[in-house]
This record gives sequence, C-alpha cells and structure tokens, in this order.
Amino acid sequence: MCGITGFFKADLMSLQEAEDVIKSMTDSLIHRGPDASNTFVDSRGELFMGHRRLSILDTSKGGLQPMKSKSGNLVIAFNGEIYNHNELRAELETLSSSIKWDSTSDTETLLAAFEEWGVADTLPKLRGMFAIALWDEAAQDFYLIRDRFGEKPLYYGWIAGENESVFSFASELKALRRYPNFSNQVSRKALVQYFSHMYVPCPLSIYSDIYKLEPGCILKISTSPPKDNVNMSPHSISNIPLTYESLSLSRWYDFKEVVNNASQNLFTDLDEASSALESELQKVIEMQSISDVPLGAFLSGGVDSSTIVALMQKHNNQPVKTFTIGFEDPDFDESPFANEVAKFLQTDHSELLVTAEDAQSMIPNIPLLYDEPFADYSQIPTYFVCKSAKQSVTVSLSGDAGDELFGGYNRYLMAPLLWKRLSYIPQLFRKIFGRLLLFLPIHFYDYLFRSYCKIFGKEPSFVMFGDKVHKFARRLGEVNSEDSLFLHLVSEPSAEKLVIFTKDDSNIDPSMPSEKIPAFLQDPLPSHGTTDFASRMMYKDTLNYLTDDILCKVDRAAMGVSLETRVPFLDHKIVELAWRIPPSLKIRGTEGKFILRNILYKYVPKILIERPKAGFSIPLSEWLKGPLRDWANILLDKSRIEEEGYLDSQHVETIWAQHLNGERDWTFKLWSILMFQAWLDSIK
Repeated sequence: MCGITGFFKADLMSLQEAEDVIKSMTDSLIHRGPDASNTFVDSRGELFMGHRRLSILDTSKGGLQPMKSKSGNLVIAFNGEIYNHNELRAELETLSSSIKWDSTSDTETLLAAFEEWGVADTLPKLRGMFAIALWDEAAQDFYLIRDRFGEKPLYYGWIAGENESVFSFASELKALRRYPNFSNQVSRKALVQYFSHMYVPCPLSIYSDIYKLEPGCILKISTSPPKDNVNMSPHSISNIPLTYESLSLSRWYDFKEVVNNASQNLFTDLDEASSALESELQKVIEMQSISDVPLGAFLSGGVDSSTIVALMQKHNNQPVKTFTIGFEDPDFDESPFANEVAKFLQTDHSELLVTAEDAQSMIPNIPLLYDEPFADYSQIPTYFVCKSAKQSVTVSLSGDAGDELFGGYNRYLMAPLLWKRLSYIPQLFRKIFGRLLLFLPIHFYDYLFRSYCKIFGKEPSFVMFGDKVHKFARRLGEVNSEDSLFLHLVSEPSAEKLVIFTKDDSNIDPSMPSEKIPAFLQDPLPSHGTTDFASRMMYKDTLNYLTDDILCKVDRAAMGVSLETRVPFLDHKIVELAWRIPPSLKIRGTEGKFILRNILYKYVPKILIERPKAGFSIPLSEWLKGPLRDWANILLDKSRIEEEGYLDSQHVETIWAQHLNGERDWTFKLWSILMFQAWLDSIK
C-alpha cells in the first residue's frame, strides 16, 4: 500500500524546479507510505513520477519504486497488492527459464508480466487491488490503470498553473495541490452531487478539470493519436477537456458484462451455491493473508466480518488478531457482539474504547484525512478501528462489499415491499400523506416504535426509525417508479437549492436530473441479472456507493494511520460467484445475506449474530446540539457563507435553526454542509 503521484513538466518550468515539485508532491503522501520515498524522471526530462512506500511484501530495498523493468524500458509507480503474483512468477518462469528475480515484491512481477504479455493481456490475470502509473520509454506511452472496483484511489487531470496547464496524477488531491500556483476552481457540478450523495462520485472530483479514474479503466497518453475507437461509455469522457489529442480512455474490466454473463449461469441449489462460495472465499482469504508484516482483521460481530474471521481462523494455527471499537453510549456500541464472536472463535481480540471526547476531537481533522468533501459520518468510527488495528498489525482484512453482493442493506429488503404498496396509491395522495407524516417529530416516531416492540415482545428491526420515517415522508410524493424510489433512498433531496451557481456555470442546469444523478446510475442496465428490484439496487450500489463511499472511507481512514486494508469479497472470482447466486438465496423474507449466514452458522452460533443491522454510527445529531455546537456555529456563520459564495446562506440558517430547536432532524444535510465548510478551511 503506497502513494503515487506525478506530472508532465510544463515548458516554462526548469528541470530543477520540476524535481523540487515532484519531491514536494511525493512527500505530501508520507502517511500512505512512511517506509521509503523515491522519484523518477524520464530520459527527455518531461515525465516526473514519485512514490511513497508502505512495505508489505519484500520489505527490503528490492521493492523500492518507481521501479524499472529488467530491460530498462518500463517504469512503474504502483499502489496496491497483487495477491497472485507468485503464481504469475511461476507462469513467467515457464516462458523464460533464464529469468532472474532481484526481489520477492509483486511490483517486480508486474513489470515482468507487462513486458512479457503487454498491458491489455496482463490486467485480466491480476487478482488484487491497484492504482498503477506505467511509463513505456520505447513507445513513449504513459498509462494510468485502476483496479476492477476502485479499491485504490487515482486522480488525474489538468492543473491550472499561473501560465499554462499541466497534466498530473496522484493517489490523493493533496499531492496535486502541492503543484506551484494550483488554482483549479471548486466544481459546482460536483457540489450538487456531493450534497445529494454525501460524496463526490466518479468521474468527478471537487475540482474542475480534475477527475477520478473510474474503476476497471485505463487512461493512456501516447505520442501518436489512438487508431482505435475509444471503448468506453460516452458519459465517462463527455465532460473531460481532452487537452492531449493523444489521450484515450478505455475499460479493461466491464462489471456490466460480468453481471450479464454470470447471471445466465445461476445456481439452483443452496448447498451447491454455499459450497462453491465458501470454497472460493477460503482460497481468497488464504491468498490475501500472505504478508511479510503482521496481519489481522476487523471484527464488528456482524455477518460479513464474522464470516471473514471465521474462515481465517479455520486454517490458522495461531489466533487471528481481530479489532473492534466500543462507545460509551450503549445505543451505538456494538463491541459486546464482536467480543462474543471473538471469544467463540478464540481470536486474539483487541477493543479500543472511544469516548465522545475522542471522537469529537478528531472531527476538525477529517478534511485533511479525506482531502475532498466527504460526509459519511461513519468515517469517524472507521478511523478509530483502523487506529486500533495499526497498534498491532500493518495489514487488516475487512468484510466490506458483503452488503452490496449478497443483499445486506435494509433498502434491498424493504424497498420492493414498499413499492408494491405505493404503486397502488395515486401520487397526489402520496404527497398529502407524506406531509401529514412530517407534522409529528422524529422522537415521537422513535417512542412509538420502541413502545410497539416492547408491547409485542419484538426485537427492534430498525435503528433511527423516526429519521427514516421523515426521510421517507419528504420524498413520498416524488416517487413514481422503482428506480426513482431507489434514488430517493440513496440521496438527499433538494441539493440543487443549496448550491449557488454563477454566470460561469451557465452550462449547468441543476434542475436537470443528469446533474443530480451520478454518471454510472444513468447507464443502461445489463441485459440479464437485474430484472428484479433488489438486484438492480445491488448492481447500482456496487458501481457507485461501494466505490465512492465505502472503499473511499476505509482507504483514507486506514492510510491516515499507514494501515493496509484488504477486501476478500471484492476478489473478482467472488464477485462473479455472487452474481451466479439467485436473489432467492440472498434475500429470504426480511432477512438479507441468507447464503452468507448459511456458511457462517457452520462456525458461529446463530444467536451470536442475529440482531438489527445498526451500521457503524455515532450520536451525531445530539453532538451537533451539544459539544459540537460552537464548532458548527463558526462554520455555519451566515456572513462567512455569503462571502464564500458557494451556498445559500438563508437555506443553511433555516435548517440549522430547525435542527437546534428540534423541529426537524437535519443531521445528514448539516453534516454534509459542515464537512464542506471544514474542507474549505483546510485548503485556505
């Protein structure tokens, strides 16, 4: 796990100035790679690349990057891990018995593979996570490559310098901001999407002319224009100013085709599907457990993380190191569940107790950690569990992606049932009913729900029930199809009313649906595999929410403490298997992840796992009214917001007042505003 960055030198910049700049940009990523640093300049003095290293495989200097191939023709700066690199080495050795290795690093394996098979034929062979910058000296071709699902971040674009624009790339935006006279403007289009979804979705970044390379894609800069048509959906490049005539984007891994093909070969038997999934998952976990440094796993006590840990422990002679965090507030503390699972599996378990003061003290540092506005407030507990793990290990496996692949989110269970009922009610009546629901405060619905569960002896199946009722009520009149219901469930309403547009943004019409919906969600669906509502939601979440929220959240939190995280569920063989499993084996009634539970309960008693899905949450609503109020007041000051010119100050003032007096719970919307305001502070 590392950090990479680089640029093509501007004509007006001297060689010495460029070397100083690349060192500065590289040093800004020290948290991603505290073990070593190095830079590269091509023979013409035009391309500059930098690398910060977190040593995982081959901790010697043999793994230092940027690294040259044996021929000296290829140079790579690589962030990630190739889990099957030893298998690739063996395959390469059969092709050339004279091959000599200088290290045991996967980086050297990658270079040899690229030289032997070429970029296009090598990438499908890789099992891993990666963001790659590759220079071909002979062809004068430069490549940026991102892994299948976007586990590793990769930004690129044109930095607006004082006199000319330069093409640059980096693992994080903070490296690009180190470029002299960086002056890229905040993208108002990105802001609309940020306030809708609490993150900036691919391919946008918060800055104009800077983009995220989409998962499974290659960007290539060649000295001669590409001869072939670009093999990519038009949405991906339609808004990108192709300053280089020789720049092309292509997709090397197409998730749509994976879903389309896999879903035409469905399992029909639960036992057969469970056996295939467990067998492949065991292989993947063993593959991802290879490390030259201490390794462990996150354990929340839920289905996903418990399944990963159970299979890790199954073939491990020593107790697996597991990590969780606890909170003082019992309504948000899941550590007792994790402790019970750890005790049963006999892991070497560590728990970090996080006080409210601990959590609140790190909030002002979030913008520095996430580097662009990011408002999933489970970022706070995620940071602390990574911090806890880093005290004992350098690598940790996680259970991320289990929800998206196996039907774990509540919306997959409830939305189809909800739409089945709503579709019979005229839209006007829905709108009236929604307004009536909003008359009662959130805490009243929470009280009713608790009372109902107590009277009828039921376990609460929802957390934050009142907030969900209000969120549902505000959108009830706008829902006119299954897909619009999904969009309302995964986005905040009226984001376009919050952002102020200037005359320079005349090409943006915030009232248009295309400005509010991430590009991936506008793509046509696969021909097969997404005919049912729940599967469509899982497909779209994998393309968007998983990459730009979940994986981003974990990557920045983990890299902030120099911890590598690995995601076994995102091995592409597991993903392909998941889409061969029919919806009926993923969701049974009101229970998601049915097939994962079928595997897990072979190793852990059901009673230790079954409970309402709470997520990774904190009592943020009350903190905003209490200990965080002064901090929030400063960031939400009306005169300050008016001076900055991005947000409607009256709108912000209104929802802040409503939140404080208990009239409405605007936690999500306020948190997105506060994270944007705090981010603006961080870049001044």
